[in-house]
Amino acid sequence: MPSIKQNNSYGEASIRVLKGLEPVKQRPGMYTRTDNPLHIIQEVIDNAADEALAGIGQRIAVTLHADGSVSVDDDGRGIPFGLHPEERVPVLEIVYTRLHAGGKFDKGAGSAYSFSGGLHGVGVSVTNALSKRLAVTVWREGQVATLAFGGGDVIEPLALRKATGSERRHGTRVQAWPDPKYFESAELPRHDLVHLLRSKAVLMPGVTVTLTVEKTGRHEEETTTWKYEKGLRDYLMQSLAADPLIPLFEGEQFATANETENFAEGEGASWCVAFTDEGNTLRESYVNLIPTVAGGTHESGLKDGLFGAIKGFIDLHSLLPKGVKLMPDDVFSRASFVLSAKVLDPQFQGQIKERLNSRDALRLVSAYVKPALELWLNQHVELGKKLAELVIRQAQTRQRASQKVEKKRGSGVAVLPGKLTDCESRDLLHNEVFLVEGDSAGGSAKMGRNKETQAVLPLRGKVLNTWEVERDRLFANTEIHDIAVAIGVDPHGPHDKADLSGLRYGKVCILSDADVDGSHIQVLLLTLFFRHFPKLVEAGNIYIARPPLYRIDAPARGKRPAAKLYALDEGELEAALDKLRKEGARDGSWSISRFKGLGEMNADQLWETTLNPETRRLLPVGWLGAGKESGFETTAAVLTKLMGKGEAASRRELMELHGDSVEVDV
Repeated sequence: MPSIKQNNSYGEASIRVLKGLEPVKQRPGMYTRTDNPLHIIQEVIDNAADEALAGIGQRIAVTLHADGSVSVDDDGRGIPFGLHPEERVPVLEIVYTRLHAGGKFDKGAGSAYSFSGGLHGVGVSVTNALSKRLAVTVWREGQVATLAFGGGDVIEPLALRKATGSERRHGTRVQAWPDPKYFESAELPRHDLVHLLRSKAVLMPGVTVTLTVEKTGRHEEETTTWKYEKGLRDYLMQSLAADPLIPLFEGEQFATANETENFAEGEGASWCVAFTDEGNTLRESYVNLIPTVAGGTHESGLKDGLFGAIKGFIDLHSLLPKGVKLMPDDVFSRASFVLSAKVLDPQFQGQIKERLNSRDALRLVSAYVKPALELWLNQHVELGKKLAELVIRQAQTRQRASQKVEKKRGSGVAVLPGKLTDCESRDLLHNEVFLVEGDSAGGSAKMGRNKETQAVLPLRGKVLNTWEVERDRLFANTEIHDIAVAIGVDPHGPHDKADLSGLRYGKVCILSDADVDGSHIQVLLLTLFFRHFPKLVEAGNIYIARPPLYRIDAPARGKRPAAKLYALDEGELEAALDKLRKEGARDGSWSISRFKGLGEMNADQLWETTLNPETRRLLPVGWLGAGKESGFETTAAVLTKLMGKGEAASRRELMELHGDSVEVDV
């Protein structure tokens, strides 16, 4: 068989620098959803909503045109179209052609957007990059500006004319023709678009939102208008599947200039909560009008506030039966809610902002919800007792379910490792064990954990590389033996019928230092689980905890007291420092510490940053790729290259190709 000569040359010319909007076109999935174009249209809608949030706009009109394009028209201030003072390019052009350029970075007094939900300089440029054509018209300062793009590039330069007659207005109109080649389906999901627009109207009482569908074929033009004066209450009542058990609990509170809780002026939340004893629950949350479909720390704050108030009421009136322990999910499981939070500088997970990660948001929402509900419960004691009965029933049902599971496990349980500090609960929905690097960190974790649901198993040194170790020889290694016994599952292969009935924890969390050694331990443990406990990976039981790498000791800023902030990596460190500058802190007035290991954290710090389910970063572990079978094979191939004894050449090639992408931690 003739050999095939490959060109493996790797030199200076091999490095390609992507400019402008090229990164978006090359990897659109990194910037937006690619199942359909709704999200890139949502970015334009969000910008219009930000004008309403700023108190300027009162109207948002969306039109689905017969030619497949979508336009969004608002009566906001209009995007500036003069030359940028530094770039010497029209600002309107910069907004649509440059990533990380926009008017929403600066926060606080005097800024154009104190509160906003746009992508902070990425959003509409992504819309432009993934559209065949995009046309912008701006009405501002008595002039009309027009500009058009094709595939992200300017095809009709900026043109200005004097506004006359009906053109004497202010606002922006954007019309986009999404490019089908970037999306699995070119169709906008009408139901999702209607839900989005309706929610904008709910969250902005007094603002009129319309959706017009142009005439196509036999279908006549239709226009739907939303305008809510009562906002959240009307929306929740219309959406509930069952009648609420007690009257709706609603309220809102925002920080004032004299706020003593260390919140920025204007930060706060509006909420409406309904408790039902049957039917599906409705849960919708927003941050600065942006839907956070995966929840986040603002929802955790609502959960914390509701639980604290209701548990306090139950304790005050001695309503809790003996042997029943309340947990936050007992309160939250039957709660339907709409929550709208305003956060000065929101930190979202990913570019599509599905989840809020800002730690301060938990304290913000909880601080306002808890006292409001405490007051309401004490003013309506009989209704409070009715709600308490529902919560206690949920707790009893949960405990009965966990007891059934315990009985099924039967006898013959192996003796647990002596160094395992177990949790009190046996409920797989809440139980979790942390495999912690080192006895020192294990000590902090034991003191800082929630004893009810969190167990800790300290590991000494680095676990054995088990990629090529036979299954019957695994237990010769003490650490691996202890892990298997602690989690209650025997080693097995990918095609075995593994017995998971003895599983003792719903989450098995790898907790190691945020440095190179910690990453190595992560890889060794992941290798163990992928090779010898694949059914746990497949079932979604394995997680990686992400402790912070940096601590920032921030000085007092105005009315804000000194505080400790944490950052996961360099990017979050820069974001935290930017926020301090905006709050008035001088450069260099703070001190930055780099954690050498988990052992340097005390129990409170470890709980706040890494163990607390409401504020931690916990990454689920799964197969590489999409399908189950192909995902397993792809993962096995990668791990063979990384962990196999005879794969030195493959690893060398991998390092040569991607070595420049890695920062060496010496």
